[in-house]
Amino acid sequence: MAIITTSQTFLADTYNRFDIALVRGKGARAWDENGREYIDLGSGIAVNVFGYGDEEWKKAVTSQLDLIPHTSNLYHSAPSARLAELLCEKTGMKKVFFGNSGAEANECAVKLARKRAFDKYGDESHSTVITLINSFHGRTMAMLSATGQDQFHRFFGPFTPGFAYAEPNNLKDVKRIIESTGCCAVMLEMIQGEGGVMPLNYGFVKGVRQLCDENDLLLIADEVQTGNGRSGRLYSYMNFERPVDVVTTAKGLGGGLPIGACLIGERAQHVFGHGDHGSTFGGNPAVCAGAISILSRIDDALLEGVRERSAIIIDMLNGAEGLEAISGMGLMLGLKVAGNARRICESCAERGVLALTAKDRIRLLPPLNIDINDLKTAVSVLREEIVRASTLKA
Repeated sequence: MAIITTSQTFLADTYNRFDIALVRGKGARAWDENGREYIDLGSGIAVNVFGYGDEEWKKAVTSQLDLIPHTSNLYHSAPSARLAELLCEKTGMKKVFFGNSGAEANECAVKLARKRAFDKYGDESHSTVITLINSFHGRTMAMLSATGQDQFHRFFGPFTPGFAYAEPNNLKDVKRIIESTGCCAVMLEMIQGEGGVMPLNYGFVKGVRQLCDENDLLLIADEVQTGNGRSGRLYSYMNFERPVDVVTTAKGLGGGLPIGACLIGERAQHVFGHGDHGSTFGGNPAVCAGAISILSRIDDALLEGVRERSAIIIDMLNGAEGLEAISGMGLMLGLKVAGNARRICESCAERGVLALTAKDRIRLLPPLNIDINDLKTAVSVLREEIVRASTLKA
């Protein structure tokens, strides 16, 4: 308990941590300070897409550390250039800005949309970004403001103006805001992650795309959690077969090191000029080297494996007493349960399985290549705890 005690004494009380101190890991398995073993179905909240101790990623990072670990963005670097090239090749986007987190990537997208509108209108009359109720876009002041959940709009006011919230899957509500407010963009999570793992409807996404085209607005896809193979496609907007103008991503792209990326499509590729945006650590060579290793291995075979593993989870859990619904895509799944989601996760942890929550749901974000046997073992425990919780509640 030494690590836990020190952590509780000196770290800010901003996380409701489990009483577990992880010290090492390999693949989907992790061990705590007492040597206890766990199968991790959370992968660092969708970060460790190839699990712990990924040798190829580690080699890429350490090799770059021997060359040049950091240089400012006043100079070019091979890893950031190659990573940007890969991202554009795989998405059809034209330019990339690198930051250090998903919130920063989203901030970049908002600045991009507002400057594009300023360049068009000559003032700030069309600066509003539409997001959705139940969305989550980050914890900076602007991204808290962009987040469409009342619980995040407390304590830290005044909040940043310039955001309006539409009802998910309600195209009329989006249209109402566009017609009544000067807007520059619509920002969507195709699967609302922190909002309970809730996918948007296909027809809604199609309609938003059309509204953006008709009103010359940018459509921004927030792929911070849903991206980099998590949904069974490289980016979740690809499941909807609709193009977007801007893609923001982070988490799994870095494989364990901090990175954020804002991918800019043709309609906005020339909006930013020198000095319009920046980041001291964005595009760090070592981080980008690791991200190249991650991105280059997210291929069709891996994505097929994601879909296969998703089907296994759903098949094993379907019909379980106490399981009311399964939402999500790929290896980003939310379980609506009759029992208390947090307590079920705590019970699973006692049996060597780590799962997450999102609102009142259990959230599953395992490594994309998790061993099938490990997956089945962990899901069996999860199913038993869901059933047990419903029995106790009854």
